[in-house]
Amino acid sequence: MWIPTEHEKYGVVIASFRGTVSYGLSLEIGDTVQILEKCDGWYRGFALKNPNVKGIFPSSYVHLKNACVKNKGQFEMVIPTEDSVITEMTSTLRDWGTMWKQLYVRNEGDLFHRLWHIMNEILDLRRQVLVGHLTHDRMKDVKRHITARLDWGNEQLGLDLVPRKEYAMVDPEDISITELYRLMEHRHRKKDTPVQASSHHLFVQMKSLMCSNLGEELEVIFSLFDSKENRPISERFFLRLNRNGLPKAPDKPERHCSLFVDLGSSELRRDIYITVHIIRIGRMGAGEKKNACSVQYRRPFGCAVLSIADLLTGETKDDLILKVYMCNTESEWYQIHENIIKKLNARYNLTGSNAGLAVSLQLLHGDIEQIRREYSSVFSHGVSITRKLGFSNIIMPGEMRNDLYITMERGEFEKGGKSVARNVEVTMFIVENSGQILKDFISFGSGEPPASEYHSFVLYHNNSPRWSELLKLPIPVDKFRGAHIRFEFRHCSTKEKGEKKLFGFSFVPLMQEDGRTLPDGTHELIVHKCEENTNLQDTTRYLKLPFSKGILLGNNHQAIKATKESFWITSFLCSTKLTQNGDMLDLLKWRTHPDKITGCLSKIKEIDGSEIVKFLQDTLDTLFGILDENSQKYGSKVFDSLVHIINLLQDSKFHHFKPVMDTYIESHFAGALAYRDLIKVLKWYVDRITEAERQEHIQEVLKAQEYIFKYIVQSRRLFSLATGGQNEEEFRCCIQELLMSVRFFLSQESKGSGALSQSQAVFLSSFPAVYSELLKLFDIREVANLVQDTLGSLPTIVHVDDSLQAVKLQCIGKTVESQLYTNPDSRYILLPVVLHHLHMHLQEQKDLIMCARILSNVFCLIKKNSSEKSVLEEIDVIVASLLDILLRTILEITSRPQPSGSAMRLQFQDVTGEFVACLLSLLRQMTDRHYQQLLDSFNTKEELRDFLLQIFTVFRILIRPEMFPKDWTVMRLVANNVIITTVLYLSDALRKNFLNENFDYKIWDSYFYLAVIFINQLCLQLEMFTPSKKKKVLEKYGDMRVTMGCEIFSMWQNLGEHKLHFIPALIGPFLEVTLIPQPDLRNVMIPIFHDMMDWEQRRSGNFKQVEAKLIDKLDSLMSEGKGDETYRELFNSILLKKIERETWRESGVSLIATVTRLMERLLDYRDCMKMGEVDGKKIGCTVSLLNFYKTELNKEEMYIRYIHKLYDLHLKAQNFTEAAYTLLLYDELLEWSDRPLREFLTYPMQTEWQRKEHLHLAIIQNFDRGKCWENGIILCRKIAEQYESYYDYRNLSKMRMMEASLYDKIMDQQRLEPEFFRVGFYGKKFPFFLRNKEFVCRGHDYERLEAFQQRMLNEFPHAIAMQHANQPDETIFQAEAQYLQIYAVTPIPESQEVLQREGVPDNIKSFYKVNHIWKFRYDRPFHKGTKDKENEFKSLWVERTSLYLVQSLPGISRWFEVEKREVVEMSPLENAIEVLENKNQQLKTLISQCQTRQMQNINPLTMCLNGVIDAAVNGGVSRYQEAFFVKEYILSHPEDGEKIARLRELMLEQAQILEFGLAVHEKFVPQDMRPLHKKLVDQFFVMKSSLGIQEFSACIQASPVHFPNGSPRVCRNSAPASMSPDGTRVIPRRSPLSYPAVNRYSSSSLSSQASAEVSNITGQSESSDEVFNMQPSPSTSSLSSTHSASPNVTSSAPSSARASPLLSDKHKHSRENSCLSPRERPCSAIYPTPVEPSQRLLFNHIGEGALPRSDPNLSAPEKAVNPTPSSWSLDSGKEAKNMSDSGKILSPPVPPRPTQTASPARHTTSVSPSPAGRSPLKQGSVQSFTPSPVEYHSPGLISNSPVLSGSYSSGISSLSRCSTSETSGFENQVNEQSAPGAGPAPSYSGSEEPGRKESKTPPPYSVYERTLRRPVPLPHSLSIPVTAEPPALPPKPLAARPGHLENGTRRTEPGPRPRPLPRKVSQL
Repeated sequence: MWIPTEHEKYGVVIASFRGTVSYGLSLEIGDTVQILEKCDGWYRGFALKNPNVKGIFPSSYVHLKNACVKNKGQFEMVIPTEDSVITEMTSTLRDWGTMWKQLYVRNEGDLFHRLWHIMNEILDLRRQVLVGHLTHDRMKDVKRHITARLDWGNEQLGLDLVPRKEYAMVDPEDISITELYRLMEHRHRKKDTPVQASSHHLFVQMKSLMCSNLGEELEVIFSLFDSKENRPISERFFLRLNRNGLPKAPDKPERHCSLFVDLGSSELRRDIYITVHIIRIGRMGAGEKKNACSVQYRRPFGCAVLSIADLLTGETKDDLILKVYMCNTESEWYQIHENIIKKLNARYNLTGSNAGLAVSLQLLHGDIEQIRREYSSVFSHGVSITRKLGFSNIIMPGEMRNDLYITMERGEFEKGGKSVARNVEVTMFIVENSGQILKDFISFGSGEPPASEYHSFVLYHNNSPRWSELLKLPIPVDKFRGAHIRFEFRHCSTKEKGEKKLFGFSFVPLMQEDGRTLPDGTHELIVHKCEENTNLQDTTRYLKLPFSKGILLGNNHQAIKATKESFWITSFLCSTKLTQNGDMLDLLKWRTHPDKITGCLSKIKEIDGSEIVKFLQDTLDTLFGILDENSQKYGSKVFDSLVHIINLLQDSKFHHFKPVMDTYIESHFAGALAYRDLIKVLKWYVDRITEAERQEHIQEVLKAQEYIFKYIVQSRRLFSLATGGQNEEEFRCCIQELLMSVRFFLSQESKGSGALSQSQAVFLSSFPAVYSELLKLFDIREVANLVQDTLGSLPTIVHVDDSLQAVKLQCIGKTVESQLYTNPDSRYILLPVVLHHLHMHLQEQKDLIMCARILSNVFCLIKKNSSEKSVLEEIDVIVASLLDILLRTILEITSRPQPSGSAMRLQFQDVTGEFVACLLSLLRQMTDRHYQQLLDSFNTKEELRDFLLQIFTVFRILIRPEMFPKDWTVMRLVANNVIITTVLYLSDALRKNFLNENFDYKIWDSYFYLAVIFINQLCLQLEMFTPSKKKKVLEKYGDMRVTMGCEIFSMWQNLGEHKLHFIPALIGPFLEVTLIPQPDLRNVMIPIFHDMMDWEQRRSGNFKQVEAKLIDKLDSLMSEGKGDETYRELFNSILLKKIERETWRESGVSLIATVTRLMERLLDYRDCMKMGEVDGKKIGCTVSLLNFYKTELNKEEMYIRYIHKLYDLHLKAQNFTEAAYTLLLYDELLEWSDRPLREFLTYPMQTEWQRKEHLHLAIIQNFDRGKCWENGIILCRKIAEQYESYYDYRNLSKMRMMEASLYDKIMDQQRLEPEFFRVGFYGKKFPFFLRNKEFVCRGHDYERLEAFQQRMLNEFPHAIAMQHANQPDETIFQAEAQYLQIYAVTPIPESQEVLQREGVPDNIKSFYKVNHIWKFRYDRPFHKGTKDKENEFKSLWVERTSLYLVQSLPGISRWFEVEKREVVEMSPLENAIEVLENKNQQLKTLISQCQTRQMQNINPLTMCLNGVIDAAVNGGVSRYQEAFFVKEYILSHPEDGEKIARLRELMLEQAQILEFGLAVHEKFVPQDMRPLHKKLVDQFFVMKSSLGIQEFSACIQASPVHFPNGSPRVCRNSAPASMSPDGTRVIPRRSPLSYPAVNRYSSSSLSSQASAEVSNITGQSESSDEVFNMQPSPSTSSLSSTHSASPNVTSSAPSSARASPLLSDKHKHSRENSCLSPRERPCSAIYPTPVEPSQRLLFNHIGEGALPRSDPNLSAPEKAVNPTPSSWSLDSGKEAKNMSDSGKILSPPVPPRPTQTASPARHTTSVSPSPAGRSPLKQGSVQSFTPSPVEYHSPGLISNSPVLSGSYSSGISSLSRCSTSETSGFENQVNEQSAPGAGPAPSYSGSEEPGRKESKTPPPYSVYERTLRRPVPLPHSLSIPVTAEPPALPPKPLAARPGHLENGTRRTEPGPRPRPLPRKVSQL
């Protein structure tokens, strides 16, 4: 039975449990669980990480922990009763764990590893805390380390700052908001600005001296030197080195490591140096022989210097090498370091051995205790401490020092009868009176233990040596008296014996007879001469002698003798026990000299402060002793002396002695009667303040009042204890009188000098310190009343003196911080005075920092939810006094500009933050009663209105992100909680007072605006939080957004008809709220839109405003990342449900549908834009959105914005052509007018003309970069016309030159023809704009199918590539996946004129083959019926798919959607006709190129002839004969009679062409290829006989070809000649020019032998693409050749191409390999192949005929379709395809500007030749981009035949994709050009579709229109009106069919075509 648990409530999982049992709860190790019930070793409960899932788990898997339970029962909450630091550590480490893994994923390795170390460190520390064996101090230390690391990690990971109090997290609900703010601010400041350490320490470690020839021991002396003051500032660090230059005692680190301590910040400057002096110990001369002298001397070796500032740049300087210098003359040694510092190079140089000193130096910051903790290893190993000279900046009480510093400066000695100067060595001893030498009291430096004697270094031959050696003598005080220092002088001989001969001595006593020590300063000592063997142990012999020149005794003969020689020393005493000051000694011994008391008390101010504090207790005892002795006489003097000493302790140097005085007062002070005299004198001074002229001394007295009161109070207590409380009333009266005097002096207003106000300021600054003393004697209420009266007596005039006002406020601040204020009783007495002064200052906006601090302290004392009556009353007082002024202050300081300095800005932010915290504290303390009282206190509605507006504005300011630092989430949540509570109170007031007739728009607007920005705050978006953080916030505050959303809805419903005031203004803000991903909030807020629509409908009958605003805001909001797919569905469903019963339901549904569709596109756009690189998806998405804005929403400004976004994308992707077309969209909207346009996007304010000019130039530049020069030329002309009309010839000239340069580029630069690919996007996972649609995409340069497919798969990494080309079924469309179907397609140019014209250079034609393409084709071969193994062509059909796009390529995108697809099947016979037509066309092209010598090499012609003739011999054309000319076929297909005749005709034509080709070939063939030519001729006759052709009687002539006009080039203007050399005109039924489709289907392959032979001759391999760009074609298996087959032949080819005889019907549709490029496809009719440029010239001198038909069932007229030059336009693709009423970009690209106006009479079917006919650029009609009538086309059948491929050996091998036959069947020939200004007057052959006959003016700006289906003209920017008579057109074919001629005669006059007026962009 399951029993609820009592104590087992909380546990940690210690082993993972999989939960495999019934109702089992799966648990991971480390999870925390809450236990609800137990039963037989099992628990039931839930994991805290997922409280919704409950289950059972074994009790043995859980370690129980102590916890306390809140809210016992169903909703109980368990809180572990462990240390809060442990709880925080656990939760923080869990959060970090997740983020730590993400760091690894994001490749942030550095932070990843650092965090890993910190986490391990925290875990170790956590274990230490959990064990619980730590001492209290150690525990504190560990917690400090833990919290420091937690804060560091949180900061690095961007987590929230945690407020802490004594290392534990603080619950913001348990403390006041001001206290919370201070905690946060303290931690933030600590994090941002590390506190500058006031003391610093230099760690020095000596490593070695690197020198080439040492050989002697060395002494190294480090010290710090101040070059500014020219003196050492530290003691010396002394160490010894051995002969190798290494420390002598390496095992004792204290001997070679030292810490220079207590350096102040002022000493870390550039002129403080580390000086190193090196002394060698050895022979006198460094170069002397070793046996010259056995005695060792200390001799100078070298010096090194380093500025301490060099260490400030880095933390550690390991093994720094210092250069060692030596002075040029030894006499300069004493100042060598100064010379090096001053860089006096002449006085020193590098030591001879070029020595280097290796040292390690490091600056450490912080007090010495902190350094000991942080660098414990340094101290544990041992380090010597080197102090500063003298006392440190701060003298600590209890510091015991008695150090005498002696500097041996210099000496002056006589030669002593020598010829050279002496080598003087000084030996120093400390000697007692008894003559005993004191042992071990001479310290050379900190690294060396003290010694008993000291030997100076020796300067060679120098009678005036200067040493400047500093020594420290740490002599105990008891040894000081009677001791003296003796200096002995010896001459050091350099002879062999090396003796040291004594020749004199000096001495100096340490203490004078009056008890004073040796004064500081330099002393000139007398050198007493003596004999070498004089015994100086008997001190009595010389102590009576004078020791200094200053006290020379004239009657002493010996002394006079010694005066010629002197020795100078400098002494400096640093002692806490001895003094050199006689006045100090006199004061302390006042009882021995009572007559000197007055003088001593007067001189006390002259005594140095350090002397007084050394003897502080003795001095105070002396003063109070004198006071007791005679208070009448000395009372005032003692008082003044006491004041001087008290103020001395205010100095920072002696600040630490205050506790000494406090201890003295508490423990040692015994003046029980002193209080009377002290009160009396103090009152006397206070009474004199107002009259005294000089206030300085009085101010000193007032400054000392704290301690004076301490002495008064302690004295009174001692008196009370002694007397049992006598004279109590008298004492109270004295104090009252004293304070009355104070109140009187405070109430006086300063007149004139302001000295009085200064005294008042001094009193006020120290007065609060007196409170605590008064409380020792008086009741707290009494003291409070005294203080209130005193503070209340201050003058109230604010402008009296600013400095006094500040001090008054500081006094108030100290009062609030004092113990007096913390008591509720006294607080209630003091609060009115405090608030009065605060109000006064806030009103004047003065001393805001101080005001903020005081207010913070006031609120810190009022804890949250204090229900005590006193607290509620205090809140009443504060609200009444300060709420209004507080709001005004916050408004004032936040509206000021922020100061520029960083320190000032920080201060500014602190003030703002503190005031905000105070306001929040006050509002949080206010109860219902307070709010009610507040609202009732307003007399009029205007006052209430002003208050509400003010508080709403302040709340908006509080919500600003910059109000608090970004990681202060805790503070923000508290603030928001207070705001929402207050708003809920105030919204009632709003409803009651400002609705109906009292409605006030401004206040309601302010309310809604506040509510919206409240909900939108970043810190409330719980979705962005970690799960644990989100859970905590929800538990504590709930989701405040939902609360505020419900309040908005409620208030909105209350508005009634006033809602109209907020439509449409609030649509944007409310929309922003609904986009927040909170379901409850969305459900509450979305219905408001229905309400808005309803009210707008009532007002104006529609809701256009609502729609417009919704659409505008959606774009900006969704582009910021707001909204999601769920929102779109929710918006749609909620609103549709709401409007079901409305009368305006239809228009509502329309609006909702529009908005929903916009959301779809915006979401797609946003998702696409998240990608890094620019890809097709981004561009396609932008195009989709741009079109939506234009066609569906008519949002012009948004449309233009997206035009520019698309333009930028294209530029980034280097799609320059597309970029130009895109910019042309905007250009189309502008006209050449002077209308001013406003500044927009990146455009400045300018006229419409200027902007259009700018756009034109940008578009031309992009067309140029995209190599689309033809379009650039047209625009050049347009802008040139404008320049010409304005007579701007300079720019006109530039434009003409630019136009010319574009012509040059067309002719000179190479252009690559891109591949085109059809892409199908199937499946529901694609974005809306792609889903289940097919597109045709223009590939990049050099991009083939495989590369394109890979690129698409990279763009859609989750897509699956379909491996077939069949149309997918419905299951694929509806699949929750992405399927890509990609295959290459062939572009079909709409215009054939340029492509079919002979002599037009290939680089001109190439433009028209791949530009302005609407139609693409894809062929798939298959067998229908039974396949004939002997002749597969009998059953080989072709399925031809034609794709029509919504817009031509290239355009504003690299891909466009397929609008329509047509599928037709071509019969085997039609297929054969097309193959032959194409092969004939190819032959003619090659022959023509050879004739006109365009071909450098004859090999292509040779190969082509060989391929056709040899294949024919081996059965090529004969296979067609076998298939279609047999009786069975003719009888069974009677309807194909005409086609069979056509096939026969083409065969004969091919024979004619071949015969002519052989004649041309014979003329040009090189000698080595003659045998091949002969073979071809022989085979040709065999072929002719197989076709049944005997002779072409008119064709056999000696000359290869004859042109009627005598020109070797192709005639362009005359009627085409036949191919017969004698000029006989042969008019064939079909013109080879009319067979546009390149067909790659051949009947057979070149035999192995023949192909090998050709290959050898031409130097090319048979399957080479490079020769002809042809590929092997399918043939019957018996004829197929492995040599001619391409390695790329795959299953997409017919079975014969794979040498497979049969292919079952069920597999016939899976033959296509959809992912093969045209160049690499199997040889089939599906994949046309391009050829080399040399093959691309058209062969066009036979005549023009009709086009071959693709479907025998269609008549010719039905298949004739208007030419559709591809154009880019603002109009929709479907309308744009209405090309029948449009102009075209046709051949030649840009005709010359004509000079005469054209006449309609020139529209005839045939035109006589023009004299200018020879120029290819002047042929034909003037082409332009203006709309023109559709010209008449020569009759003929229309071919849709595929491009069949074959090797160059095939009889009917393929033509080049680049030839005219590249274009397929629905094309007509240009016949006429419209007259100027003429509108479209199209004439159609046969029954053209009615839709295509429409001539419609496109809308002002549209990209896609889905009503019309054919292309429209190019934009006017790309059109040039025909203003002159065009040149002559080329002759038309003479054999035209009657039906078509008849149509041609019924042409109508073209009507005028109105130019579409572009829609104006309003001021854009």
